[in-house]
Amino acid sequence: MSQAQQYQPVPPAFHQPRGWVWRALGRSYLELAGWRIEGAFPADPKYVLIVAPHTSNWDFLVGVAVAFAVELRASWLGKHSLFRAPFASFLRWLGGIPVNRSASHGMVGACVHAFESAPTLMLALAPEGTRKGVSQWKSGFYRIAVAAQVPILPVGFDYREHVVRLMPLFHPSGDLDQDLPLIQALFEQVHGLRERPTTR
Repeated sequence: MSQAQQYQPVPPAFHQPRGWVWRALGRSYLELAGWRIEGAFPADPKYVLIVAPHTSNWDFLVGVAVAFAVELRASWLGKHSLFRAPFASFLRWLGGIPVNRSASHGMVGACVHAFESAPTLMLALAPEGTRKGVSQWKSGFYRIAVAAQVPILPVGFDYREHVVRLMPLFHPSGDLDQDLPLIQALFEQVHGLRERPTTR
């Protein structure tokens, strides 16, 4: 029998107690499905969290289970069409922020304003922007981090090893062409539920 997962406490700025039932549900799912968490959430008050590769709707369930298991408060962007009764309140409780993708030209500015307005904020994004196979990452997450002057936390969902891997913070230089290959290289050994074409 494998050793039980030891859940490290999250920084106080991102601690959101939801009650023992939700904590138990999150931990039960991770343990029954064989997932474990490696690494720790940094104590920095603001950063962009990127999850890759994003290949399945199961990624959302794994992410929610992690949030419940460690009592994590994180914000994430979702299609506005999802935020309708009876699910809207629940999705917002999970940290969801509805966005209209047809108005994506204002997305970066809105996210930067959110960082400037909040004393603490962990904004989770999928840089691929879709579950479909892609060879190019969208640059929005990077432009948000640079404009808001916050670091990037790379997080890999490795379905082959069943590991949620929290990597060290990446501090962007402001040069997308230089930094993007470095960030993508961190995910070269992270395997999504479905195989991706190369990002190189």
